Amino acid sequence: MEEQQSLWGFMAQQSGKLWSQTVAHIGLTCISLLIAIAVGLPLGIWIARRKKAAWLVLGIAGVLQTIPSIALLGFMIPLLGIGALPAITALFLYALLPIIRNTYTGITGVDPAITESARGMGMNPWQILASVELPLAMPVILAGIRTATVINVGVATLAAYIAAGGLGEFIFGGIALNNTQMILAGAIPAALLAVLFDFLLSLLQKSGLKSMRKIPALLPLLLLLLSSFYLIPYTKGNLLAGFTPEFMGREDGYLGLKSKYGLDVPTVVISDAVMYKAAFEEKLDVISGYSTDGRLKAFDLVTLHDDQHIFPPYYAAPVVRSEVLRQYPELQPVLEQLSGYINDSVMTELNYRVDYLKQAPDRVAHDFLISKKLYQPPGKGSKGTVRLGSKIFAEQYILIQMYKELIEGNTDLKAITKTGLGGTKICFDALTNGEIDLYPEYTGTGLLAILKPGREQLAKLGGDRDRVYDYVKNEFLNQYRLQWLRPIGFNNAYALMMRRVQAQSLNIQTITDLKNYATNGSHRH
Repeated sequence: MEEQQSLWGFMAQQSGKLWSQTVAHIGLTCISLLIAIAVGLPLGIWIARRKKAAWLVLGIAGVLQTIPSIALLGFMIPLLGIGALPAITALFLYALLPIIRNTYTGITGVDPAITESARGMGMNPWQILASVELPLAMPVILAGIRTATVINVGVATLAAYIAAGGLGEFIFGGIALNNTQMILAGAIPAALLAVLFDFLLSLLQKSGLKSMRKIPALLPLLLLLLSSFYLIPYTKGNLLAGFTPEFMGREDGYLGLKSKYGLDVPTVVISDAVMYKAAFEEKLDVISGYSTDGRLKAFDLVTLHDDQHIFPPYYAAPVVRSEVLRQYPELQPVLEQLSGYINDSVMTELNYRVDYLKQAPDRVAHDFLISKKLYQPPGKGSKGTVRLGSKIFAEQYILIQMYKELIEGNTDLKAITKTGLGGTKICFDALTNGEIDLYPEYTGTGLLAILKPGREQLAKLGGDRDRVYDYVKNEFLNQYRLQWLRPIGFNNAYALMMRRVQAQSLNIQTITDLKNYATNGSHRH
């Protein structure tokens, strides 16, 4: 009951944002559905008349349906940029198959004797379609529209990845921040929307033949009305910022920027995967990022100096289950071999090779170990198996591959990797549930996303590197029986970034400079 109250409390507290995201979600779903009906219905009717073309059209629509939704959005970005357009296009493509297929099935399923009778009464093909075939096929067509609607409500959550809004902002923010209330605040309204739309369309589907004649006119009008709910994000000539869902919900992120700096910049939520490129292509002016990210160098971006110190230290270190260290005590010295070898500039260069030069993370990791004379050929791995996890970005892939090679080269253990586990919550839960044995984490993330101390405790730590590390190490051991090993040596801190040319032309070097520029207001460059 306490969990339930805290969820409703969170939803009440975030009601304004939750309402605007729900409205945007409805709009995105309905715009894409309206376009899919406008294209899919005529296509379905056409292939019902030309059956030889049916296999080709349905085959193409079927292939589009099998492409993973996040991959489809990824394909859209180079063509259509970020925001509403690629999201609506992807949702439209997903909705096509059930609408085309059910229209085809519905029209071809009409009894030929009925259409012959209509023809005998002197009706032309258009009159037969409008007055006989469509009304009789409409229950089957509506079943396809129902399927497309439910699919689109679910897939529309991914629109948050490319700055198109919707309830996915809460879901992905909650996953990244280890916040169950935030996940449920996005997931529950999305599920309710799917149920509500399905129920309303089922009522239409069950209506009589007389009503079926009105549906082709009424349904598009209703969808057009609901589509107007979606307001495409725009800016009134100011700088436009793009932040990840995780950054938006953190005290050392957007919340801190607002409370400590008073920063007020029009902001969209966007995935880390496309954020840097969006800044480079001048779709965004300010982004949240990591100070050792290789894309800084690749896209010629600069970090703004955090002159009010809202970003704590983010020193990377392996976090290991205590039972595993007890079982295999030889692991700790092996995992700590990296300490002192990787500083900020070295890590940035390694990330650059993966993020921009497109070299494989395992190749980059292997080359680095050889260059530092840390590589040893793997042994038999007969003593046991250690499972290594990683989050879903290049730096983690590189580190986890280094640990794999160090373990297999210096112990008689076999290491298997589970890469791409998503955000902090997924990795941390996998570790505490014993599904993985270790993963690289950052002291700032451990502090703010997992331990979540009060303001008094944060003030005591004061952003000091050693104090933060000692506090995180002790609390993880006491609360979760997890051991932080020695830090690797680089600080992958949060940072605000801009294009170098733009920052220089506007004379913006610090976050305070950015705040002053945004407050005074000016045109986007």
